[in-house]
Amino acid sequence: MNGAGNRKQGTGNSLRVLIAGGGTGGHVVPALAIARELRDAHDAEVRFVGTPRGLETRLVPEAGFPLELIKVGQLNNVSLATKVRTVFTLPLCIVQSVELLRSFRPQVVIGVGGYASGPAMLAALLLRIPTLVFEPNAAAGMANRLVGKHVNAAAVNFEKTRRFFRNARVTGTPVRPEFFAIEPHSQGPARRLLVFGASQGARVLNQTLPKIMGQLLERFPGLTVVHQTGARHAETTLATYNEAGTGFERLTVTPYLDDMAAQFAAADLILCRSGASSVAEVAAASRAAVLIPFPYAADDHQVMNAEAFVAAGAAEMIVEAEVTPERLLQILTELLADDRRRTGMAARARGLAHPEAVREIAGMAVDLVGKRH
Repeated sequence: MNGAGNRKQGTGNSLRVLIAGGGTGGHVVPALAIARELRDAHDAEVRFVGTPRGLETRLVPEAGFPLELIKVGQLNNVSLATKVRTVFTLPLCIVQSVELLRSFRPQVVIGVGGYASGPAMLAALLLRIPTLVFEPNAAAGMANRLVGKHVNAAAVNFEKTRRFFRNARVTGTPVRPEFFAIEPHSQGPARRLLVFGASQGARVLNQTLPKIMGQLLERFPGLTVVHQTGARHAETTLATYNEAGTGFERLTVTPYLDDMAAQFAAADLILCRSGASSVAEVAAASRAAVLIPFPYAADDHQVMNAEAFVAAGAAEMIVEAEVTPERLLQILTELLADDRRRTGMAARARGLAHPEAVREIAGMAVDLVGKRH
């Protein structure tokens, strides 16, 4: 980071930044971290642009940032008719984005992926406003690929993703400081298994874990399990556990987990999806993990995220089509019983973490403003 990234841009919110995109937590949560860093360290006025159906509609206002909405259609995993409608409405979305940019007059636009990112970044390119892309996944999303060779710079989480962009730098994904403060894995018998499937839960975990939980707890008498189901699946998952006759003395089943950093700290092994935020938190917390990629993620990016961790020896992966009670019980048993293997995986996971990610990305944005003048 050069000098421009290390100083505030004056007072009175002289720096204006628009962050475009969202949809899933993997895009919105890092974007909010970048926004806070720009506001707190660089005195920036930050606004967001998103769509009415993304998580940004709840998380951005809760974080205290203004949010503008544009109606952008879908292109991935949808019918041909939906794709055609999206293509025909794209010019209007770009026009709306141009109007937003002219009204707010940002000095830099940051695209974080998601449907709103494409039109807003194209509008910024048309208006010759400096642009920065943030791509948290191993496979660049459609919106970021669309503008990747035209933006001024890009911040990526994986080395292999640099090829999609101009002036790309591996910065990592912003993760809350609490995750980096977690103590390293303590050697000894496994005491806690943490299971979660992102904010909406994961049906494959909710259906499979109850079938093996009794055997797992019997094999490891000192083990406790925390299973986050997601709100939509909470009642059915609890019913499935009850039907299986699983006791709840050492098992906690809950729709939400608000204290994720504390849950990571208590865990010896994590079973989860492989979205960008999840794997970044696994790395920051230095924990061994079993990753089950969401099979319908755009461009199969969750598989690629998991493969990067497997290649580094930091995690094990089971593709969802191969998840059976027998297979899941086998891999969990092997890892819970092997302290040395878990410890090694945890250490290699920490090697994939980027403690300075949010400061570096914010610095890149500020540097682009400096180079404009």
